[in-house]
Amino acid sequence: MAKLGHQISSSILQGENDSAPSEHVLGPNGGKRSYTLFRGHSGPVYSASFSPFGDFLLSSSSDSTVRLWSTKLNANLVCYKGHNYPVWDVQFSPIGHYFASASHDRTARIWSMDRIQPLRIMAGHLSDVDCVQWHANCNYIATGSSDKTVRLWDVQSGECVRIFIGHRSMVLSLAMSPDGRYMASGDEDGTVMMWDLSSGRCVTPLVGHTSCVWTIAFSCEGSLLASGSADCTVKLWDVTASTKVPKAEEKTGSANRLRSLKTLPTKSTPVYSLQFSRRNLLFAAGVLSKGV
Repeated sequence: MAKLGHQISSSILQGENDSAPSEHVLGPNGGKRSYTLFRGHSGPVYSASFSPFGDFLLSSSSDSTVRLWSTKLNANLVCYKGHNYPVWDVQFSPIGHYFASASHDRTARIWSMDRIQPLRIMAGHLSDVDCVQWHANCNYIATGSSDKTVRLWDVQSGECVRIFIGHRSMVLSLAMSPDGRYMASGDEDGTVMMWDLSSGRCVTPLVGHTSCVWTIAFSCEGSLLASGSADCTVKLWDVTASTKVPKAEEKTGSANRLRSLKTLPTKSTPVYSLQFSRRNLLFAAGVLSKGV
């Protein structure tokens, strides 16, 4: 199983089919912060995704289901069943309404909020589909797998249109650039690879992490890439430099293996989630220790 070490705290999303009133935890300065407890899954929750306007939340679990929650009603609206094994990842499309899931059953699936059954089933990976990501135009999804490959799928046909080969370990994280030209993928060995989607070529590997890269995210304008790792660091990368076509004499060796712009340590907390705000503030979260 691909993500036993990576799960959202079971105190946030699991249990019976209801939601609890807002509860409080202490903030870093001793102040109280409220949160709402959603209950419904019967096992650990591995992924969660907000709709573009924040009015809905999706969660995926080891119980093989995806659940849709209303953040306004604080209630579970739908339980989507179709996968046969744990669902490692779930992601809303950029326009909402549609979403994609990735599972231990070696498939990714496309769903619509208003239908209980999947619209498309993407089969082809030889092992777990660990992560899924939408292209900016919503016509494609990318999937990363324990079979060490990334696949690009046509949403309308459900067909695989490109296979990206180059990782030496399972692919755990994916991100698409805002302009839709590039894709980044992170693996278990700590390598991030930048891909040109039109050619399928790896533009450059981004080296520096010493353990699993659980999460990657592009900044809003696409000039920066952030990666979060089990090595308890966040690294920032210059996308412009990493996507620059190397000169002929630089195409071999380590000349085209870029180093990070900056490394941000988190002391003792593995980083499992990263997101840039619309103002390009970077948020990072870790779940295996008391600090974030």
